[in-house]
Amino acid sequence: MNLFDLTGRTAIITGGNGGLGLAMARGLAKAGANVAIWARNPDKNAAARSELQTLGAGEIIALACDVSEEDEIASAMASTLAEFGRVDACFANAGVSGAGTAIADITADGWDHTMAINTRGAALVYKHVSRHMIERAKAGEAGGKLIATSSDQSIMGVNRSSDYAASKAALNGLTRAAAFELARHQITANALLFGYYETDITAKADPRFGEWIARRIPLRRPGDHAGLEGLAVFLASSHSDYITGQCLPVDGGLSIS
Repeated sequence: MNLFDLTGRTAIITGGNGGLGLAMARGLAKAGANVAIWARNPDKNAAARSELQTLGAGEIIALACDVSEEDEIASAMASTLAEFGRVDACFANAGVSGAGTAIADITADGWDHTMAINTRGAALVYKHVSRHMIERAKAGEAGGKLIATSSDQSIMGVNRSSDYAASKAALNGLTRAAAFELARHQITANALLFGYYETDITAKADPRFGEWIARRIPLRRPGDHAGLEGLAVFLASSHSDYITGQCLPVDGGLSIS
């Protein structure tokens, strides 16, 4: 018996055409889920779709979507429902690294851009996904999974990262509020506080940051993307039904070091 078979279930992953999002999408596809990638880059979307189609029996679609634009979220949701008829799990993963400015150099535009994608984008995605999940609950089919990509920086201090840290701390608050509010519909909400993973975003960081982080991680290594596959499947499956409102560090012990 396969404890983690997701055949017939549909998962959305925003920003799922690369990095952590694509790693989680691989696990979902291998478990048989239908997967909808919502992301901005058409070429990366096409490449991700081609890869995921080879991994499992579920269907894969990739839709152009900028989560800072609500009309694009609404369109992607409509297209996903037209294709699959349902959404069982939503991974609010799309994000940016932030402006990288010192507090004394914060600009309103830089701050607002980070918040628009990392926090407001996730909230608006949850708005449209939860409406669908609530409608299903009222029709007698309760349940749904909301999983946010947060960061250790939401609970730790890092130089030149105030906008990013604040955006992810707000995402943690959104997670707890959503968990409490939506529990009556058996919809769970959790956040994953990722530590140091090698991605396109971290590749743009000062190399000294990676060296500093490596010394602080108790397990003495970056996170492995393959390990995220099973984590995503668990959170999308019925085996996580009693876990909600949690902000779980996934960081090799970084947050306790």
